[in-house]
Amino acid sequence: MKQTILVVEDDQMIRNLIRLYLEKNDYQVVEAADGEEAKETFLAHYPCLIILDLMLPKMSGEDYCEWVKEQDSEVSIIMLSAKTHIDDRISGLQMGADHYMTKPFNPDELIANVEAVLRRTGQYCQKIVCEGLSIMPRKGQVLLYGEDVFLTSHEFKLLYLFMQQPNIVFSREQLVDELYPNAEKTVLDRTIDAHIKKIREKIEETTASPKRIQTVRGMGYKFVTS
Repeated sequence: MKQTILVVEDDQMIRNLIRLYLEKNDYQVVEAADGEEAKETFLAHYPCLIILDLMLPKMSGEDYCEWVKEQDSEVSIIMLSAKTHIDDRISGLQMGADHYMTKPFNPDELIANVEAVLRRTGQYCQKIVCEGLSIMPRKGQVLLYGEDVFLTSHEFKLLYLFMQQPNIVFSREQLVDELYPNAEKTVLDRTIDAHIKKIREKIEETTASPKRIQTVRGMGYKFVTS
């Protein structure tokens, strides 16, 4: 599954260049040309990482960075700016940026920095969407047709595991290992069934005939996508 990166840059030529290099390296790219558009794009996609120009129309990059951190304090940001003074670098990093690069920049160096940041922060950053059901690991949030679904931590972990690998069958033993490492499996097999039952009650139209999390007789469970 591709990681999503938001490029916030008012210069279209620079945006196109960054997009080209990111897509070449198998990232999914969304774009914004000003701060207000960047807000809407962030909320629509919850990207893994933001490449942020500081000199933006409608809203400064600094103000946008502050807004992003209010939405999600863990989101990764690489600042890309013509501001080269050391005070600007220090200020950007103090705001919560993971890295600060100055223009003009080398695209290969930018990609190397993207990869380095995501190795540290990108493991649980993606929003996964499937037929009206969305899970946002960074925010610990699940939405069903735009409405919040409240899950326990174990229910959330199970649903995230399923949605990461749709149509793959997981045995009860595998699910026990995911939730309860080093625990007594013979005691906890039934607990998995109880967790699945609770999740179904919250995300299925009917638990009598579940369409999302299905039982595979004699094997376990799988999350089904059409």
